[in-house]
Amino acid sequence: MIKEEPGTVPMASTVISIGSETPVRDYVVWSLFNTVFMNVCCLGFIAYAYSVKSRDRKIVGDMTGAQAHASTAKCLNICALVFGGLTTIICIIVLTTYKGF
Repeated sequence: MIKEEPGTVPMASTVISIGSETPVRDYVVWSLFNTVFMNVCCLGFIAYAYSVKSRDRKIVGDMTGAQAHASTAKCLNICALVFGGLTTIICIIVLTTYKGF
């Protein structure tokens, strides 16, 4: 324990706690890309709808809701990208191996 000398003033300190909230990504651009180019079973459009919902929740201040909608949009975007890529690859394989032309 530190002893203070008589006649001295103890030092005061102020601690400012700044909340480090991680920004919630809404995946609107990725969803728009999947809507325009890889809209297999309308997954891109549904992902776009969830992305817009996530952005709306973020503007209102509901970060939990925004994160939930963003997570759903991310999963739908991944599915749309995988299914769209597989469909494109299968079409290329079928068209290049088909000897009927």
